[in-house]
Amino acid sequence: MIDLADAVRQVRESGIRAIVFDLDGTLYANIAFSREIARSFARYIGALKGIDEEAALSLVKETRAELSAASGLEAPLSAACIKLGGDLKEVHRHMAGEIAPERFLARDDRVIELLKRLKARYDLLLYTNNNRSLTGRIVAILGFEELFREIVTIEDGWRAKPASSVLDRVLALAGVPPGECLFVGDRYDIDLRLPALRGCPVLLVTSVEELLQLAPLTEP
Repeated sequence: MIDLADAVRQVRESGIRAIVFDLDGTLYANIAFSREIARSFARYIGALKGIDEEAALSLVKETRAELSAASGLEAPLSAACIKLGGDLKEVHRHMAGEIAPERFLARDDRVIELLKRLKARYDLLLYTNNNRSLTGRIVAILGFEELFREIVTIEDGWRAKPASSVLDRVLALAGVPPGECLFVGDRYDIDLRLPALRGCPVLLVTSVEELLQLAPLTEP
């Protein structure tokens, strides 16, 4: 299996002109914040089903496992929300009002510097399953405000990744052929599989340390 360093070298030689980044788990990693997102989601489901938070966490986990087994692909939280009778707009309104990313996140100057150097060579876009409110707050906390030409969230069509219609919008915003648009994410099935099927180069990164290995892309 090709390692990340070799994959980055291949991408660098492929003539990319735009890079689309996932946000959560890709441009930062914070276990406590991820758990808070999961618990906030569970509180919404718990209220919907009349069960406590722990029971809702178990229900969501079981539902995602069932959906993943049925499809053979990792299922996002959004799919579990719909399966359990929830409403995407309502759950995101709930989470945006309840979650405080300021309690968990801090800027990482290494990531900011990498993105600045990438921006000098490529168009940078952000494509996330998060909502607009939380995305804006996270981007501000991490110091990314001026780094992305376009930001696409769950609210752009209310279709969670992977969604062909939203991917079409992202590629249109990138304004380059699929082969010249790199996608970077931490979940292959959710962030990368569909772009890869469209002919886009993709890179899977599962930690900030792996993200920083994109540095060769900044070289002439």
